[in-house]
Amino acid sequence: MLVQRSVVGGRVDDVKTEYSKDDVPLDDRLAEALLSWRAASFFPRDTDWVFANPVTGRPYHQESLRKRQLQRAAKLAGLGVDIGWHTFRHTYRSWLDETGAPMKVQQELMRHASIQTTMNVYGRAMTETKRRANSQVVGLVFGPNSQHSPENTGVATVQ
Repeated sequence: MLVQRSVVGGRVDDVKTEYSKDDVPLDDRLAEALLSWRAASFFPRDTDWVFANPVTGRPYHQESLRKRQLQRAAKLAGLGVDIGWHTFRHTYRSWLDETGAPMKVQQELMRHASIQTTMNVYGRAMTETKRRANSQVVGLVFGPNSQHSPENTGVATVQ
């Protein structure tokens, strides 16, 4: 029997909620990349952590990783230093939305107990999607043969 565990604050414990126990499908390409990583790592056994600290063999503490690795990489990439682990969750949710995934699918992939959490906490549309949607509405007003087509929209924004 597989026991679902989580790592929070450097502690390994049972997952928080029943929804956290749900299976998440793993794309074959990602599975292959993870298996390749495991084979090349210091800890290649099935019982080892995939991303273990080479000194301890245990999971890294997420705050140490955030401060030492994630923020440094974000700064080098020009993203600033206000990057945290939930940034990845917000990005994942935005990308799910961009794919057209139904809201229920997004909720389940995000492993939220409530669809309101998925929509209200993690729901922010990407700028280009908002621009395209707005241009389509304007196209309804001006008609399909107006001088400015949705493809010719500028980058002006109204705040």
